[in-house]
Amino acid sequence: MRAARTRHDRRSSLFRGVYLPRSVDGAAFAMTTYGIPLIVVATTGSAALTGLAFALEWLPRLVAFTVAGSLVDRHGIARVFRTACVGRALAVLLAALLLAVPAFGVPAAVVVMTLAPVSGFLTECSYIAAETAGGEASRTAGARAHRVQSVLLGIDQTATLAGPLVSGLLLEYGGPALMLSTLAALSLLAAALLPHQPNTPTAERRSASGVRAGWGTLRALPALAWLVGGLLLSNTAIALLQAAMPVIVVTELGRSSADAGLIWSAAALTSLLAITAARRAIDRWGLWPVGATAAAVAAAATLAVAQADTYRGYLVLVALLMAGEGGLTVVLRTLRSHLIPPETFASTLSLTILLLLLPFPAAGLLIAALPPGQIGHAVTATALLQTLGLAAAFARLRTLRTTPA
Repeated sequence: MRAARTRHDRRSSLFRGVYLPRSVDGAAFAMTTYGIPLIVVATTGSAALTGLAFALEWLPRLVAFTVAGSLVDRHGIARVFRTACVGRALAVLLAALLLAVPAFGVPAAVVVMTLAPVSGFLTECSYIAAETAGGEASRTAGARAHRVQSVLLGIDQTATLAGPLVSGLLLEYGGPALMLSTLAALSLLAAALLPHQPNTPTAERRSASGVRAGWGTLRALPALAWLVGGLLLSNTAIALLQAAMPVIVVTELGRSSADAGLIWSAAALTSLLAITAARRAIDRWGLWPVGATAAAVAAAATLAVAQADTYRGYLVLVALLMAGEGGLTVVLRTLRSHLIPPETFASTLSLTILLLLLPFPAAGLLIAALPPGQIGHAVTATALLQTLGLAAAFARLRTLRTTPA
């Protein structure tokens, strides 16, 4: 009876302290990522400004990873999370006011182009704080850490599925003011839902934070370093495929842009299902076998998609690829929560996320520079790199004693 009560209390604490604020902030994250570019195109009508806003939104996010981890390690999860959420709410409310009252004399283009980088930076700060809270919860869960991480990933994937749809509907039927007001409300709700828990970083944690501390920790953890290296090569293939998909589907296959978007929506749904399956598989077979299987699925699917020549083939293979990536992400996040010391967790977390995101802007530049006829060869080359990188990473992980069972 006491054990059952303890499990119930632990689950209730996880729901109130981690899952619930993470869900609301995840919704705000998705609305910021997909909704701000929609507002730009709705208010300016310019495709060029929309693309520029996307870049302006992501570049500060990459910069945020170099400082957000240090801020969390120095000042604590709760303070950084609440400050970022409240700051985002104030920024979008100010933008909504300026857009709704033209008498202020601020051009709509200036408002939305300024909102993109500000909201992007604050969103990544709240994300790093939420991820650090998830890491601490996983560390407390011990052998059940992969269950915590699979729930967190499920929350993120659900927000990714719903975010674009909700943002588009709010913008279509209520205009920018309604969408921005909803985003502000979600941000304030996320800040309010985070429990008022004491989280005063130790002097050791404050002195050990920063990018240098993250690099030092990553170098000292070979299991994590090998996995991040393998996933970096895997993300290179995925990023190139994601950047090339509109060209492949619309130009080469003669389908619509909606068809191109459907591929990634189907992939996100498949990834969500794979995350749930990975949790149960790890319970039964352990972390390494599930990770190696997911890596094999992802690598085989990427090699096959490089040779695909039909829309249905792309749809099925990209879904399989993202299913494998979903399993790999569960493994990465579980391993990360097991291995990274608490005093440098946020700094190391920021560094690993930054490394894994770097291929995405690079892939966009590569697709812009390559002739369309060479894109298939580039995808094949990165698929081979992905296969070799994941094979080397998991072969090495099998021999490292620091890998959880």
